[in-house]
Amino acid sequence: MEKNNCIGCIVSECKFHARTEDYCTLDKIQVTKHENTATSTECTDCGSFKRQ
Repeated sequence: MEKNNCIGCIVSECKFHARTEDYCTLDKIQVTKHENTATSTECTDCGSFKRQ
């Protein structure tokens, strides 16, 4: 799969990580939140993550 230059990613444990560079290979990702109102970075995650 080819890297998406628009989505940087350092999560090498993800199935969609580009492997040779810190990018995602998906065309788009879904960002999710853990609370009704996100008030910090820690309240959000990549919902497109899939374990290798």
